[in-house]
Amino acid sequence: MQHINVVEDAVQSALLTAIQSWGVGFVPDNPSAWLYRVAHNHLVSQLRSHVRQDRLAREHALENDVATTDAASTSDATDELLQMLFVACDESIPIESQLVFALKTLCGFDIKEIADRLFISEANAYKRFGRAKEHLRNKPSMFEIGAPEYHRRLPTVHAVIYLLFTEGYLSSHPVAAIRKELCDEAIRLGTLLTQRPAGQTPETYALLALMTLHSSREKARQDATGGLVLLEEQNRALWDQEKIALGLAWLAKSAEGDVFTRYHAEAGVAAEHCLAQSLQETNWERVVECYMLLERIAPSPLPALNRALATAEWKSPRHGLALLDGLVPPTWLEGSYVWSATLSDLHRRCGNKELAFRHRELALHLAPTDAVKNALGRRLRQENDYSSQSAFSAVS
Repeated sequence: MQHINVVEDAVQSALLTAIQSWGVGFVPDNPSAWLYRVAHNHLVSQLRSHVRQDRLAREHALENDVATTDAASTSDATDELLQMLFVACDESIPIESQLVFALKTLCGFDIKEIADRLFISEANAYKRFGRAKEHLRNKPSMFEIGAPEYHRRLPTVHAVIYLLFTEGYLSSHPVAAIRKELCDEAIRLGTLLTQRPAGQTPETYALLALMTLHSSREKARQDATGGLVLLEEQNRALWDQEKIALGLAWLAKSAEGDVFTRYHAEAGVAAEHCLAQSLQETNWERVVECYMLLERIAPSPLPALNRALATAEWKSPRHGLALLDGLVPPTWLEGSYVWSATLSDLHRRCGNKELAFRHRELALHLAPTDAVKNALGRRLRQENDYSSQSAFSAVS
């Protein structure tokens, strides 16, 4: 960690070398191992230019004759990543900085993706990253983590895994609307977490239930061109019933004890969607109850928006719109397409065409990607009056 800048440079160098070498016909049998070896050798070279070889060997165990690995010991790589998440989520660093550092350094997010997910500016994200990096670089005993630290840091590790899955599930990437590899990695990390004593908690099980239930609809969420498919448009026959059963099993396990978290509430919503035979048969009353619980546990305008939209399905659009009367969105939400899309959806269904159009145009302007913009365009068009979930939840 004391050489994090050199590590990042080594990774970039390896990737650039790969572009140059693989582009002319050479592709190694094991690309991961090749990248690891090139980055490793670059790192050794850079460190040895500053410190004598014997000191490096002693302090960093970076011998140039390290045995060639297969994908950097892929059997242990994911577990090592989980360990590093606990290292990065040092409670002496503000939690916002912990999240930014872990997402950028360990999960491979760029600053824009982090800013979008945390509803902050890119400049703010850069500042948080710099502060966390400086703190960890100057903390020599950072790898000495005991049981109390694991338990204290677990909530932040949960948050990182949750954000990793969220970016994969509805990506802010300009090309890839869904990034399956991120979803799979988040579920792998969550599963590994259940194998550690510190991670065997109802919160972990609920998070894993949430991710598994959402991933069960993966095949139905994109069309042949890679565009997003709205919830009401999805072919439910494509939903993975084995994953649904697994997700429900994790949800049942999360109910052991008296702990109830935001992941329980969100997994409850996901379960209701997965259990329904059609959108109309969804237990919207139960969905509303879950969002009410979520508002109490994690107060935020976002659960309020979702509750309003679920209420529109359960009772009527006017009942849903009434729940938002007097709600003033914070700046971070007002600048997001989510707020405008929700208002457009509810006003359209209430017959308020002018307001619906105004909010629709703003939502389309603020949409982060073409995939989201196209999905919103279908969902919010004036000539059709779908009866479905929200403009932003529907694309999930």
